[in-house]
Amino acid sequence: MHPNSGSSQRAEVVFEARGVTKVYKMGDVEVHALRGVDLVLDRSEFVVLLGPSGSGKSTLLNILGGLDVPTAGTVAYQDHDLTSADEASLTRYRREHVGFVFQFYNLIPSLTARENVALVTEIVPDPRSPEEALEMVELGDRMDHFPAQLSGGEQQRVAIARAIAKRPDVLLCDEPTGALDIRTGIVVLDAIDRVNRELGTTVAVITHNASIGAMADRVFYMADGRIAREEHNKTRARASELTW
Repeated sequence: MHPNSGSSQRAEVVFEARGVTKVYKMGDVEVHALRGVDLVLDRSEFVVLLGPSGSGKSTLLNILGGLDVPTAGTVAYQDHDLTSADEASLTRYRREHVGFVFQFYNLIPSLTARENVALVTEIVPDPRSPEEALEMVELGDRMDHFPAQLSGGEQQRVAIARAIAKRPDVLLCDEPTGALDIRTGIVVLDAIDRVNRELGTTVAVITHNASIGAMADRVFYMADGRIAREEHNKTRARASELTW
């Protein structure tokens, strides 16, 4: 259940995006990646952004995560104005508040799972230990294995452990199961779900797989740089209940 479900209190807003537009210039051509997106996300919420390639999902996630800035519009994370922040402020925001998980795991091959996670714990003030983070994604018995000794799903769970070792307020996942088969994908989605349910981390997952939407509190359907519609789930499915 969503932590705020059934509560008469207003949920705490984490992100508020208003009129967000993103235009990329490629030579003389302008590509409109986002066309006036309004979005509000609450603390501890699990949201899924669905849509085909080119619909603007990744651009929106990158702007929320401080990896990119909008051409127009405003984006606030709590009391941080991300639209007017300089690069140093955005770097600090990413380091202190956001965990990222991408389709490809970006692990360093010469380091063990434990060492890959430890890289992140060295740059934040109050990290979770690598051991605790890896236990959270059920890899306690694989800590001293190198990426080449791990399956794709295990490598992705190391990437999730690395992200949550920072104790992020927000976990942003871009196609986290895109390179995985259904059985392995479900294990990875279960790890992301646990981070949300047990730690209260706000989670946003980008996917083109509509089945994953059943896990969310809310699903945003994107098309042509806009949010075409939004749906609320009364109950959230567990990863093990999904089929695709």
